[in-house]
Amino acid sequence: MRTLPKPAFHPARIAGLVERVREPAHVLATENPGDGYGLAIGGHAPHHQVVGILPPLYPEWLGDRTFAETHGTRFPYVAGEMAGGIATVEMVAAMARGGMLGFFGAGGLGLPRVREAVAELRKSLPGLPNWGVNLIHSPNEPAIENEVADLLVRNAVPCVCASAFTDLTPAVVRCSAAGLTRDAQGRIIRRTRMFAKISRPETAERFLSPAPPELLRGLVDRGLLTAGEAELAALVPVAEDITVEADSGGHTDNRPLVSLLPVILSLRDELVARFGYQRPVRVGAAGGIGTPTAVAAAFAAGAAYVVTGSINQVAVESGLSEAAKALLAAADLADVTMAPAADMFEQGVKVQVLRRGTMFAARATQLYEAYRDHGSLDELPERVRARIERDILRMPVEQAWAETERFWQERDPVELSRARVDPKHRMALVFRSYLGRSSRWAVDGDPERRTDFQIWCGPAIGAFNRWTAGTFLAEQANRTVVQIALNLLEGAAVITRAHQLRVYGLPVPPEAFAFAPRRLV
Repeated sequence: MRTLPKPAFHPARIAGLVERVREPAHVLATENPGDGYGLAIGGHAPHHQVVGILPPLYPEWLGDRTFAETHGTRFPYVAGEMAGGIATVEMVAAMARGGMLGFFGAGGLGLPRVREAVAELRKSLPGLPNWGVNLIHSPNEPAIENEVADLLVRNAVPCVCASAFTDLTPAVVRCSAAGLTRDAQGRIIRRTRMFAKISRPETAERFLSPAPPELLRGLVDRGLLTAGEAELAALVPVAEDITVEADSGGHTDNRPLVSLLPVILSLRDELVARFGYQRPVRVGAAGGIGTPTAVAAAFAAGAAYVVTGSINQVAVESGLSEAAKALLAAADLADVTMAPAADMFEQGVKVQVLRRGTMFAARATQLYEAYRDHGSLDELPERVRARIERDILRMPVEQAWAETERFWQERDPVELSRARVDPKHRMALVFRSYLGRSSRWAVDGDPERRTDFQIWCGPAIGAFNRWTAGTFLAEQANRTVVQIALNLLEGAAVITRAHQLRVYGLPVPPEAFAFAPRRLV
């Protein structure tokens, strides 16, 4: 069994030097070979000989360099599109100006609000390519999905992130294919750079493949794509940036990143070879990323970029209320749970939410069980109905239906037509009204509905809180989205450097892998 050499410098000194990642590290040996090796930065100790040099390591160099080249960023880092406008215009603009990429959280918002956000971003970020807007799959409201896609295409939004899709739809294919052209050298140029957030190989394969011919033909026939755009779309993947979403907040399959990411990387390589793509196709990592160690691990596993979500909700620029941010700031790793999703309630789909400090998950589950077990509101047992009216809806179901009816009359009257002939769908709409408003209460900070806050988050928030405890980043006023991002990236670079030195045989102490937050902007 090999014995590690005795260090020429004390391990504590090595730990301090590891953090100076922007300078080359000199591995030194004493004149006595039995003394082993040590580390110095920027100079040599007397009576030592340089036996190796480890080049500088910059946070900008983590991940795939083509990510920054393609999207006009400095760092391979994305702030994800927390729905309901929690990922605000201010957050997206701050990320763009900070050399990163951010997506506006359009999911769950009405078209006028999304239109307003796009106009604000275009005005505040003229000419910048590193921002985008979310396109969330809306299986129960395909018209809204198509309207948002139309808005993004007509405004030439530079990046679109497709999330919660299990299959391709005309809306997502249109966003990907619209504006495809060739340059003078014959290379295909994208006007819209498509990201796809996935958690299953079968979904990843659809986005990594060219758009299906039948979808392209349908879009051409409807005048939503030109024949030339459809022809080029058959030669490129629907998305050239695939985000592997592990155990995350909101819609999630709760997959571990170390299991899912290698599978998608291998699938990417297989499909790139099969279709002969000429440009790089990148695979990023999301879900569970709330510390520098998690960021470093994602890059070490082959991620081209990282995406953070849950932790950005506590940022200064977040659209979440101060009351909801306070609940998140107190969360630990186990303070999350699964609850029925508002947008896919009837299908039994669940989202991951905060459990501590809110009764939302338990109450939403009661509603789904009542929906599953009964055919209509009239069939609810008196005991069940009374509990729902008293503890959850806080009004008679007749009044709840009247309010729900007014909402859908403005949003999508087709839903009302269906509800009038299908009592079970009517019940679903009433129950979905609670699920939909609960996330709004968290954004607005409604004090009368504090126990009903729906706050999407995964265990990353608990890890983030433990990492920042006792540091300046524990203070809410210091938690800007860029400050959080830079600390995660700087820490990931330090941890990567420590790992490099350790695998080369240096005695790197445990404290070299513990990066404490510090002011970087």
